[in-house]
Amino acid sequence: MTDQSLPPTGDIQSVRRLSRRNFLRIVACAGIAAWVGNAALENLEAARVVRQSRVLMGTVVNLTLIVSDRESAAAGEVAAHACLERMAELEAVLSRFKEDSQVSILNRNGSLKNPHPALLELVRRSHQISELSFGLFDITILPLLALYQKYHAAGGGLPVETEIEAACQKIDYRKIIVNESDLAFTETGMGITLDGIAKGYIVDEGVNRLVEYGFSNVLVEAGGDLVAGGRQGFDGGWKIGIQSPRRRSERLVARFDAFDEAVATSGDYMQPFTADFAQHHILNPKTGRSSPALASATVIAPNLAIADAMATALMVMEPAKGLALVRELGLRALLVTKDMTLLQA
Repeated sequence: MTDQSLPPTGDIQSVRRLSRRNFLRIVACAGIAAWVGNAALENLEAARVVRQSRVLMGTVVNLTLIVSDRESAAAGEVAAHACLERMAELEAVLSRFKEDSQVSILNRNGSLKNPHPALLELVRRSHQISELSFGLFDITILPLLALYQKYHAAGGGLPVETEIEAACQKIDYRKIIVNESDLAFTETGMGITLDGIAKGYIVDEGVNRLVEYGFSNVLVEAGGDLVAGGRQGFDGGWKIGIQSPRRRSERLVARFDAFDEAVATSGDYMQPFTADFAQHHILNPKTGRSSPALASATVIAPNLAIADAMATALMVMEPAKGLALVRELGLRALLVTKDMTLLQA
């Protein structure tokens, strides 16, 4: 049976009535995008900065820790290694690109016994975000995404209308049975992808490991999405910039300081299916196509899981409705339209 901690199926109005405080309580339980200014770091002694990097989740994860002295720098190296190990552990569970991951097993078999707690948590969080976004964020979008990716891998072109309609029939986040001992789809041919939330969650968990080791002034960046914990240096927060979604433009569309915040960006340029970026990997589960309004969406939130998921959702939503939702939830967003107009909330 469906886990009773989830809202009633289809009861969007009950979720819309969530207060900002309750929404943040729910989520707290829980390289083209961002530029990080390094001037403050360069002014610190080398012994006060610890850096480590590793390839994870299909990108390079970069860790920066601000430490107090050489002794804490040695401890910081240990903490950074533990952080990356925790992230690798979760990737092995949550990645659909690893054949033996729990997500891959669920997608192959249609059901999964004794799901990992992290997988259960992400399915539950994703359900909440699906309700908040009127179903436009949906982890069961995999059949549609796989259809587009099949055409793209074959050399281009787009699926025909009948194929798109058939794939959309297999999408519905409410058709996942969730309880402590089982995950299952109610219909054959369904599948999930956690691409729109898992990276954020995994980085959050890595940052939690750093905090457990006593390091709070940290920056963990993965493919342009990042968590900026504490302060970068004596002059304040971490210096963050959001780059233009078009490579022909080198300018930053925004700059700001981040204090204990997460920043995630989704964009049409990341996995385009057409040369004009009209169709790309962020697809509307209701229409089967990419929405025409935005080139990129950046969300600034208390943690990276919610920033990651909301950035994905905003790419599908009509911009005015997306900005209204962001304001309602007490988050911040920077949207760049196809004509490079900047919209903010």
